[in-house]
Amino acid sequence: MDPEQTAAALRQISRGLAALADAISPPSGPAALSDEDRYRAIMNDWGRRGLTRPEAGELFRRHGFSPQAAGGWARGGWMEVRDDGLRHLTERSHQWLAEQEAPDEQHDWQRR
Repeated sequence: MDPEQTAAALRQISRGLAALADAISPPSGPAALSDEDRYRAIMNDWGRRGLTRPEAGELFRRHGFSPQAAGGWARGGWMEVRDDGLRHLTERSHQWLAEQEAPDEQHDWQRR
């Protein structure tokens, strides 16, 4: 076997072992969180500031989303592009986040 073929075979084995290690290791980072936890995390990180398109894309990536997910957020009314060209979370997003972070209300029957 020539050295080029040997090197190619070793690279292929290495990729296979890396894929196997990824498959059996517990998830970490954004992948370890539920979708709802990731939504809360990105919204908390975003806050009320406006982001440029590249900044928003990076924020989505950092939280385990595709940058293209911003389009779905815009269509769903969770994010908007304002006249200044910056991307902002909508009031709907801020309200949802506040509801998620509020302590659960107890009903009268639960206090007994």
